[in-house]
Amino acid sequence: MTRLQRTAYFAAAIMAVFTLATTLSPTTSQAMAVDELDLGSFEGRVVVIDFWASWCVPCRRSFPWLNAMQSKYADDGLVIIGVNVDRESANADKFLEKYPASFDIIYDSEANLAKRFGVQAMPSSFIIGRDGTIRNRHLGFKTKKQEEYEAALVAALEESAQ
Repeated sequence: MTRLQRTAYFAAAIMAVFTLATTLSPTTSQAMAVDELDLGSFEGRVVVIDFWASWCVPCRRSFPWLNAMQSKYADDGLVIIGVNVDRESANADKFLEKYPASFDIIYDSEANLAKRFGVQAMPSSFIIGRDGTIRNRHLGFKTKKQEEYEAALVAALEESAQ
């Protein structure tokens, strides 16, 4: 895939996130309303798109880590978007009560975006560089690989900042 194709893919994927998504419960402070989003606001930033589901045991371990990464690297240009693929938003709401997110959450009940990204496991994370290219991806979440996951984020943030 050429750089132009990857950039177009990223733009289409981000557009799909906001076109296909519906918000979670209004009581979930991190949930985004589709009409509140400004796609231009992500330009020049590193975006992590993390697909998750309420039934996903590794997702319970990944959320605290994602929260920590959002807090640690937000000032460096990191944006994390959690894409929930539960068919019932109530299941996602219950999950978020136990494992709150300090990053944005979008609901994709038909998993259309997950299909576009070829998601085969939960969670699945895609690191998108500031230039719109996929820099890294990983399937699942293992606590013993947290340093490896963070190194991939840092690499994308540093590479993109040059």
